Amino acid sequence: MHLQESGEMYLETILILSRDKPQVRSIDICDHLGYSKPSVSRAVGILKNSGYIAVDSNGVITLTDIGKATAEKIYERHTILTKFLIEKLGVSENVAAEDACRIEHVISDETLYAIKAFINLNK
Repeated sequence: MHLQESGEMYLETILILSRDKPQVRSIDICDHLGYSKPSVSRAVGILKNSGYIAVDSNGVITLTDIGKATAEKIYERHTILTKFLIEKLGVSENVAAEDACRIEHVISDETLYAIKAFINLNK
């Protein structure tokens, strides 16, 4: 199943939160993204039904193997694009992070790999 941008954002958020917290729950996602509980609940249900996450009886959310792989791919795109915008184009950190967040969902693998190669060549 192809995820929409919002689904990718949720997976990336779960990945980021899981690196800082021993357990991730819907309320943590609400707090991190600033979304309402009903919005997060709906997204969690969709991601669970699609096999990207598991939710236990205590409401603890974990990424499945496919969910983790997808989240890591999105997060890598975000970090590469942010680094490129800051270090190679001189964009401010806040703007670079916001723009990378938008770009990461639509950029092709080919272009991302070219940016990654460019960054590594010009260290």
